Amino acid sequence: MVNAAAKPPRAALDRDAWIKGAIAILAEHGAERLRVEVLAKRLGVTKGSFYWHFKNRRDLLDAVLDFWKEGRIRDIRKQTQAEPGGEVAALLHTIEVYGSARNRKGISIEAAVRDWARRDAQAVAVVEEVDAERLACSCRLFLACGLDAEEAQARSVMLYAYVFGVSLMHCGGFTADLATLKTWIAQRIAR
Repeated sequence: MVNAAAKPPRAALDRDAWIKGAIAILAEHGAERLRVEVLAKRLGVTKGSFYWHFKNRRDLLDAVLDFWKEGRIRDIRKQTQAEPGGEVAALLHTIEVYGSARNRKGISIEAAVRDWARRDAQAVAVVEEVDAERLACSCRLFLACGLDAEEAQARSVMLYAYVFGVSLMHCGGFTADLATLKTWIAQRIAR
């Protein structure tokens, strides 16, 4: 006889579900709290399920870094695509997307990965690769706008220093018109 009150069987988790769960823990608590037991409990499964997809915790950590890297590089390439003559618009759009208050989850993940990179050589390598691609993509746009290489590089660094800095700040009490201030700054960086 089948027990009507029995719980339905849990769906098996695939590798991506484990990685996405790990990224959520990373964003909330940092890499130190990214433990197999914690992740399994959060996902509502046993630790044994983890070992179907990963050799060990380091394998999971490497998968999280790869997932983050691939997503960031894919996104920046998408954000910085521009038809000839549309480079300034692409730069302004990139500043808006990355400096937006809507990006709180993304900046939490970004900050957690960068904090992780303070203690882990593999994380350092991944962050450096992502930063290099971000800077190269924006630099290409600045070069296409007619800037020389030195200024294009400087503006690329300034662009990312601004968007990540402003993403971490809470400027609401500083000015009543933060949107206008951000637009003014973006115009100075992009032109």
